[in-house]
Amino acid sequence: MSVCEEKIYEQVFMTESEGLRNFLYYKCGDMKQAEDWVQESFVRMWNNCAKVPLAKAKGFLYTVANNLFLNEVKHRKVVMKFEQRGGHTDRDNESPQYLLEMEEFQQKLQTAIAALPEKQRMVFLMNRIDQLKYREIAEKLNISVKAVEKRMHKALAVLRKIYHKV
Repeated sequence: MSVCEEKIYEQVFMTESEGLRNFLYYKCGDMKQAEDWVQESFVRMWNNCAKVPLAKAKGFLYTVANNLFLNEVKHRKVVMKFEQRGGHTDRDNESPQYLLEMEEFQQKLQTAIAALPEKQRMVFLMNRIDQLKYREIAEKLNISVKAVEKRMHKALAVLRKIYHKV
């Protein structure tokens, strides 16, 4: 059996795409971007199907997806450095105070969540966004409930610390 066979490929897609999408979503926090990377991962697997044994298809997909995520992080760092050197600001001085405060709060929150270590961020987002119980998170991540509790506690502590600094 080979992933080059259309039925096998479709079966791998049906069984792995949702988990891969969630994995990427928890890493980047952007569902549309996660879905794009899932598609790109499967395209790359199809293009390399002769080199990917069925037993290693899942690992191949997750490796490609993680590399796509890491490349995006590197790209964003380059863009941020470029923008910081340019000193461009798109602030509208005539905006109402409320809108400015909301924008500032959203930026603080996104910065704080992005600063979390990956394992803590995943647990935090699974609980707060997907509203999964600790037991459900533990099952999905194949860890103990105590590990989930510890990661969540640490995530909340880091978010409080970062939020008060920013």
